[in-house]
Amino acid sequence: MRARESSRTIDMAESNTTDVKKMTFERAIEELESIVRRLEEGKVPLEESVAIYERGETLKKRCEELLRQAEARVEKITLDANGRPAGSEPLDID
Repeated sequence: MRARESSRTIDMAESNTTDVKKMTFERAIEELESIVRRLEEGKVPLEESVAIYERGETLKKRCEELLRQAEARVEKITLDANGRPAGSEPLDID
């Protein structure tokens, strides 16, 4: 069990040095899920819990940003008066 905990500590140390702004969606969500699992286990010391929670918030914001960017790239099909596709336009997102 000790080796596993040590491995987690090393993983988190490596994760904390990774710039979230450069992460892909998949990498950010993977790390966020790992943080959630660790917090749900309830075996993380308080100070570390706070630190990884803060990291999780940053990762969540990154995922939301990347999803907004992806949505902005999605196009919706416009239809003519007869209901046939007439072209496309950017998806309106707010």
